[in-house]
Amino acid sequence: MYAGAKSLFFALSRSTFLKRQASRYGMAHETSFARRFIAGETVEEAIAAARTLQARGLLLTLDYLGESVRTLDEANAATREYVRLIDVIVASGIERNISLKLTQLGVDIDRATCIDNMRRILEPAQRHGFFVRIDMEDSAYTEITLQVFETLWQQQYRNIGVALQAALLRTEKDIRRMNELGARVRLVKGAYKEPAAVALQKKSDVDAAFVHLMKLLLDDGVYPAIATHDEAILAEAREHAAQKRIPADRFEFQMLYGIRRDLQATLIAAGNRLRIYIPFGRQWFPYFMRRLGERPANIGFVVRAILKER
Repeated sequence: MYAGAKSLFFALSRSTFLKRQASRYGMAHETSFARRFIAGETVEEAIAAARTLQARGLLLTLDYLGESVRTLDEANAATREYVRLIDVIVASGIERNISLKLTQLGVDIDRATCIDNMRRILEPAQRHGFFVRIDMEDSAYTEITLQVFETLWQQQYRNIGVALQAALLRTEKDIRRMNELGARVRLVKGAYKEPAAVALQKKSDVDAAFVHLMKLLLDDGVYPAIATHDEAILAEAREHAAQKRIPADRFEFQMLYGIRRDLQATLIAAGNRLRIYIPFGRQWFPYFMRRLGERPANIGFVVRAILKER
């Protein structure tokens, strides 16, 4: 059933007709299903959503949706949009934190151009005090992502961090690699469907790996981000931090926009730092469909989230 659902949602994500229709109707009303999880199609909508979250004491990161570009012109256009996003965020006064994907900046086409595009973003980001997180994509991109990250780090760009996926078998080594650099890591479970040769397949095994890696980051990392909606894991993280006397300002939790608002409020009330990942842009429909399809269990999670918060 899961394989069938994955194929279905992947096919939907590639439908030009559905994308056009979704853009026309899906985000047209504030109560639309998509708007619950995507901040909007424009940067102005994303800023408005960010202001609301910031007023509730939440931290922010904005992600301009789009990935796997096919031409250098598309990569350059995405880079210009991120530079513009930096300017808009500065003018708005909201927190200065953004996330991006390397395939959006042309890493599939030419690595050197991708690095140049990253520099074009990091230069103004550095001047204006932004933190820039490089999102992790599927396992085919893990090594090249870390190589690009390390190239930029060696060039003294220190306002950057990276995401790592607990499901991958290589991740403990990668976390130690980042800890040695002193780089900031966002730990996620991993939404991509990966082969057994490179990734854990059982949810229980992924959960156990996440907890192990989370403790490694809390103990030895530099301001790690623990990205999960799993209440049991969140409780274990807080207990570990308390036992090790790790102050609350030395790490943060992260969640997706629109997911578990009740839990968000609970964490904030308990004195935890919590950052919300805010996706926006005209490419929202393929992103949303692929997110459901990458791990079909997410479909039930999203439905439960909606029913729980009504």
